[in-house]
Amino acid sequence: MTGSTLPNIDTEQFKIPTINDFERTISTHAPKFLLLYGSLRERSYSQLVIQECARLLTAMGAEVKIFNPKGLPLADATDTSHPKVQELRDAVEWCEGMVWCSPERHGSMTGIMKTQIDWIPLSIGAVRPTQGKTLAVMQVCGGSQSFNTVNQLRILGRWMRMLTIPNQSSIPKAFLEFDDAGRMKPSGYYLRVVDVMEELMKFTLLTRDHALYLVDRYSERVESAEELMKRVNQSDSTA
Repeated sequence: MTGSTLPNIDTEQFKIPTINDFERTISTHAPKFLLLYGSLRERSYSQLVIQECARLLTAMGAEVKIFNPKGLPLADATDTSHPKVQELRDAVEWCEGMVWCSPERHGSMTGIMKTQIDWIPLSIGAVRPTQGKTLAVMQVCGGSQSFNTVNQLRILGRWMRMLTIPNQSSIPKAFLEFDDAGRMKPSGYYLRVVDVMEELMKFTLLTRDHALYLVDRYSERVESAEELMKRVNQSDSTA
């Protein structure tokens, strides 16, 4: 079936994906990851998980930045010139993938976690800073294991047009899983954290050179072509 046989299709914008459309060059630089955690407690288990993730990603050859949310204002409480907002947005533009880890509070992610995500724009001019980047989601629980928070983070990742990997981690009774030095004890939960970081690396290496192509959409190409035509017509009418 070709575009000409489909009703109501803009044949100029309808592009059949082929293997030849993918980027042939392969990046060799270290993958770049931004890691976010969702608690300001002195002993924050989501932060400890993120620090374990940073160690693992670094050992795998990645470059890592951990954003400290302390001092980040509530979304829309100030403008984007605030230094913590700029720090976060610069890090988002820099990275090729992200890790989000939040405690579960009242069956949901924390306000600290949501505030960070709310400050990340869907677009800055013509740039979509999260589009096509990989994402791993994780949560820590004070009690029994739950998946409420990772499920919510997945929804947000999809909304931010990120490539959220299949694997995830939820750590129950997190206070039992770390030693006095803040290192995660050997356990099945730690093995899962390793699995998630390994999968994140694989998906990032696989997709980072093709990110823009993977999230290119027919509907948006049609809309852009229509907007361009309107501007051309307006320009002709005023000439």
